[in-house]
Amino acid sequence: MSTFREWVGSMLFTAYLFLSVPVFACGVFVAPLLPIVTAYAVARVWAASVLVMLKLLCRLDYQVDGLEHLRGENCVVLLKHSSAWETIAQFVIFPRQTWVMKRELLWMPILGWVLLLLKPIAINRKGGRNAVEQVLRQGQARLGEGYWVMIFPEGTRVAVGEKRRYGISGALLATTTARDVIPVAHNAGWYWPRRGLRKRAGTIRIAIGPRIPTAGKQARAINAEVEAWIDAKLGQIDAMRD
Repeated sequence: MSTFREWVGSMLFTAYLFLSVPVFACGVFVAPLLPIVTAYAVARVWAASVLVMLKLLCRLDYQVDGLEHLRGENCVVLLKHSSAWETIAQFVIFPRQTWVMKRELLWMPILGWVLLLLKPIAINRKGGRNAVEQVLRQGQARLGEGYWVMIFPEGTRVAVGEKRRYGISGALLATTTARDVIPVAHNAGWYWPRRGLRKRAGTIRIAIGPRIPTAGKQARAINAEVEAWIDAKLGQIDAMRD
C-alpha cells in the first residue's frame, strides 16, 4: 500500500512539476517589466512551490544543517549531484546564486529561456580548457556582482554509491578570486533517483559544510579537502536515513 501511494504521489508530483514550468515562466518573462519584482524572485517562488508539493504529494521533506556557514561574503559552493532535487532546492536554501551548467539546457523550450534570464554560466562540457576559462571569467564577474557560484564538481548526476573525478574549475575559481569554498553533501539521490519516477517518502538531509579558505592552496588540494568532507558527511547522513 505504501509503495502504491508513493507511485501515485510521484506521478501527480511529476505532472505538477512539468505543468508549473510554463506557468511560472510567464512570471519570469514579465518580471523585468515590473518595478519591484525580479525574474530570480519568481524562480525562487516556483522552487519553493515544488518543494511544498513534493512534501504534500510524496511525503518527502528535507532538513538542512549548517546554514550558519552561509553568513558572510558570497563564495563558491561545491555540491554533491545525485538527483534533480538539489537543482531545485538550492534556489530556496542558498542566497542569490548562479550555476555552472551544461549549455544544452539553454536549448530547451521555455525552461531554457527562463534559465537564460537568470544569468547562468552555461558551458560546453566537452570544451576542456575553454570551458574552464569560461567558468573563471564569468564566475569572477558573477561573484563581483554579489552572486554565489554553485558548481557540481562531478559534472553530472552520479548514482548513489558511485563517484566521478572532481573537475578543477570550481576550485580554480575560488583560488583566483580569493574566495572561500563551501562543500555540500546530501542524500537526495536515494529518495529521488536520477532516472526514477518514484519518489520515496522520508526526509532528505542536506549538510552545508564550514567554509574552506583557499588562500595559498592549490586547486587540487582544495578539491581533495572538499571531497573528503563530502564523503565523510555522506557516511553520517546515510546512517540517519529513514
